[in-house]
Amino acid sequence: MIHQLESSAFPCAVEVIRTSFMTVANQLGLTEMNSPRYTAFSISEESLKNQHGWGWLMYGLYDAEKLIGYVAVSKVNDIDDTYEIHHLSVVPEYRHKSYGKLLLDHCKAIVKELGGIRINIGIIEENTVLKNWYVENGFVHTGTKTFDFLPFTSGYMKYIV
Repeated sequence: MIHQLESSAFPCAVEVIRTSFMTVANQLGLTEMNSPRYTAFSISEESLKNQHGWGWLMYGLYDAEKLIGYVAVSKVNDIDDTYEIHHLSVVPEYRHKSYGKLLLDHCKAIVKELGGIRINIGIIEENTVLKNWYVENGFVHTGTKTFDFLPFTSGYMKYIV
């Protein structure tokens, strides 16, 4: 079941996001020292509260009462009705059961319902498994960018609703 999150669920959401993103950090050798802005190290209840205040729509995927997945959707601009997906996460023990696709499809439906025409997402470009998963789910690669404060390349993808 996917439910819109209340602020009372933010502590659990932080744990889901950190746990999920930490697997990639471990695979790519990312640490709090070399990537302090990477989501596994930077996400907090305060950042979720800020994002909620900015109007981000936050959703949790539950197995009974247990939060096992998280995703947020935000509107990028009013000019072309573009939205962005943030922090799509499924805890490791629940992966490979189509829960990530369930969250992604939920985001696509929400954006369509809101009248959006495009969804953007940012990923670690070197994470080819994730990049290929988004391609399999209809996203197209749009480019890359490097930042001095990140030891990896940021990749960008889009989906036309």
